[in-house]
Amino acid sequence: MACPGGCVNGGGQPIVPSNFKNFHDVRAIRAAGLYGEDANMPLRKSHENPEVQKLYKEYLGEPCSHKAHELLHTTYVNRGLYK
Repeated sequence: MACPGGCVNGGGQPIVPSNFKNFHDVRAIRAAGLYGEDANMPLRKSHENPEVQKLYKEYLGEPCSHKAHELLHTTYVNRGLYK
C-alpha cells in the first residue's frame, strides 16, 4: 500500500478541497462508506461467489493450482523513475 491509507485515500480518488479536508477525516469517511456498502451486500466473500466457483471448476481447477497462480498472481517489477 503505497498510498497513505491505501486505495481508499489513493491517487485515483476525487480531489477534496482543503476547506473540507482540513476539518474532516476524508479517509475515515470513505472507509465508512465502503464498509457500509460491503455490510449490505448479499455476497461478500469471493470464494462464495457462484461465478468464481464456476471459473475454478471449469477453467482454473483448484485454488493455488499452477494455472490459477499463473493467471491471477503478479510480481513486482522495478520500472525505474518515470521521466
